[in-house]
Amino acid sequence: MSRYSKKDIIKLVEEEDVEFIRLQFTDILGNLKNVAITSSQLEKALDNKCMFDGSNIEGFIQTGDSDMYLYPDYDTLAIFPWRPQQGKVARLICDIYKADEQPFEGDPRYILKRALKEAADMGYTFDVGPECEFFLFDTDENTMPTTKTQEQAGYFDLGPIDFGENARRDMVLTLEDMGFEVEASHHEMAPAQHEIDFKYDEALKTADNVMTFKLAVKTIAKRHGLHATFMPKPKYGVNGSSMHLNLSLSKDGKNIFHDEKDVRKLSKEAYYFIGGIFKHLKGITAITNPLVNSYKRLVPGFEAPVYMTWSATNRNQLIRVPAARGKNTRVEIKSPDSAANPYLAIAVCLRAGLEGIKNQTMPPESIDANVYEMSEEERNQRGIESVPRTLNEAIAELEKDELVKETLGTHITEKYIEKKKSEWQEYTQQVTPWEIDKYLYKF
Repeated sequence: MSRYSKKDIIKLVEEEDVEFIRLQFTDILGNLKNVAITSSQLEKALDNKCMFDGSNIEGFIQTGDSDMYLYPDYDTLAIFPWRPQQGKVARLICDIYKADEQPFEGDPRYILKRALKEAADMGYTFDVGPECEFFLFDTDENTMPTTKTQEQAGYFDLGPIDFGENARRDMVLTLEDMGFEVEASHHEMAPAQHEIDFKYDEALKTADNVMTFKLAVKTIAKRHGLHATFMPKPKYGVNGSSMHLNLSLSKDGKNIFHDEKDVRKLSKEAYYFIGGIFKHLKGITAITNPLVNSYKRLVPGFEAPVYMTWSATNRNQLIRVPAARGKNTRVEIKSPDSAANPYLAIAVCLRAGLEGIKNQTMPPESIDANVYEMSEEERNQRGIESVPRTLNEAIAELEKDELVKETLGTHITEKYIEKKKSEWQEYTQQVTPWEIDKYLYKF
């Protein structure tokens, strides 16, 4: 049941002196888009009559059949705390519909809603808790972003060593003003790297929150003269930024991943869910790690997972089950990065896990030792595989994975693969500073 009615929204906009409403949606690459309307057009928007041309949106429709409609989700209404107090700005997150009043199959939000319906048909509700990391870098004299920072802070450091402490505090306060329950914030491992964790929620709301989170973080950073980036690996030699996903399924209000009788206190469904994700992990990687740059993070030595392993005791594995049990039992996937489209990433993880439950797919043997201290021969003997090493490898795995392609649908699958192959081809043609430094004087 909706928290707001049409009448509630109109009344709230009038009482709060909201002048502009941003109708937001997300393209297939995870970029937030919007159409801004004045309050005089609000009723029209709430009646699903706001139309836009989808031909210039990444992965949407080509010119000729591009008339699309924005259907606002009433419960996503939020007022931006950083805008003026007179003539305020609010937002509504929208679903995309075609002219025939059918959901647009290229809308990432629709893809997640479709996956959630499958879970609901099985009697499940699906909760997700993200751990979002980002960097705060200096800007140049023209306010353009750089990768420079004078900061040398590390994990859990505080001011004055942590130069971003004030900006991070303002981000937390802004997010709380927007209804987030922020559980923790801290400096991360690399200089200028930060993490803000907000409470888990139902999967669709969490995906919406990730998009709102990124917008708020970037906006507040700019007000502090900084640039916030969710690029996975912006600097050589330091840790990259992840977006760990903590996943749990419930039925009739009870966490189904918990079983007191099991040696690990995990249910069969928990094992099957992990098994399903393992089966499709290589194909999933193209979605959870969507950039050429993503694979500069997935290398040994910087805490990012490289090997396909799981454990309920060792923190170094790609999939782990944190110590909490009972209602807090969850499966944590550590490979996703901050550039991932949250709607698509959550959708593919959910459907892989559900398939595992349906087919009773057991995961491989858990690895409770440090896999990075094993020899290559030992890893081979234990059947430990690596995640894809490049975007090109990941796309090839996606092309082979029928479940992931089915989850995304034909439209997004084709557009996404086309775009990522083009991105890889463009990358392979570049002459990088490393190559100049390495070869120019030698040859």
